[in-house]
Amino acid sequence: MLLINQHTPEELKRFSPALVQFCAEAGLQFTTQITLPEITRFRAQWKDGPISGGKKLERLRAVGRFFVDRGWWNENFALKLKRPKATGPPTMPYRREEMFALLAACAQFTDWHGQVDQENSHRLQAFVLFLRYSGLRIGDAASCPVDRLVGNRLFLYTQKTGVPVFVPLPPFVVESLEACPRASQGYWFWTGVGSKETLAGNWRRTFRRLCEIAGVQGGHPHRFRDTMAVELLLDGVPMERVSILLGHSSIKVTERHYSPWVQARQAQLESDLVHAWRNDPIAQAEMLRGDTAPVDGTGLQMAATYPRHEKRDAPN
Repeated sequence: MLLINQHTPEELKRFSPALVQFCAEAGLQFTTQITLPEITRFRAQWKDGPISGGKKLERLRAVGRFFVDRGWWNENFALKLKRPKATGPPTMPYRREEMFALLAACAQFTDWHGQVDQENSHRLQAFVLFLRYSGLRIGDAASCPVDRLVGNRLFLYTQKTGVPVFVPLPPFVVESLEACPRASQGYWFWTGVGSKETLAGNWRRTFRRLCEIAGVQGGHPHRFRDTMAVELLLDGVPMERVSILLGHSSIKVTERHYSPWVQARQAQLESDLVHAWRNDPIAQAEMLRGDTAPVDGTGLQMAATYPRHEKRDAPN
């Protein structure tokens, strides 16, 4: 899409130019003419937000690596462009009550005749569970072939080392997939006809309707992927493993999206440790000596020990 995006004249006012279009307008016919100043001018014409701009920059860097590998560039000029700084809200997974609301709303989802509890509602429930526990993006989940699931192991992709990556699905998710009416013989959620972009767009519109029924604000299919990642991190799974399951090209991508939740995990561990002191006889004896430690709900004086970043909130 970076190279050959095609837009109408009206769309050009709203969308960023493709690299081919930029080169044509600038009169650049050979890759050797695409110098650092030209790449910088191309980057300056992007109209994307920070997140979309960052993803586009990753694709441009991949194009640059291709040029270097072919000997067309001496160095990857795209690596010299700074990544846009994203200042938006952090990744927000679904709360558990939101997940229950979404699953309950599937039974209320109507078909074209206004009837509930039909085939599409059962398929939608299976799709929601599949998104939540596979960690796949909506386009990949919607177009996932049935034969990728063997038993309860879902094949995700093959790493550069040649090692396949699987994710186990809970039994109730497998049962839901087996019970849901398939859209076609080879796919659960796709007829196999049409583009995957159209497929993903259709499912996004369906999910927006589901969120309206469930009363979930800010619902988005990608939040299922975020929910899986955050639950794993809070459960102590190393970020390196989470990055592999998500299929990220680098652990830096995972860190950029989920580092706040690693910090939350650290705060959770520190809180658990402080709570464990209550059952430590040595800690209790030492704490009872002091006369300045705060008193908890049981009347036991606890040491005023807080994580460094929370000292400003420590009681006087």
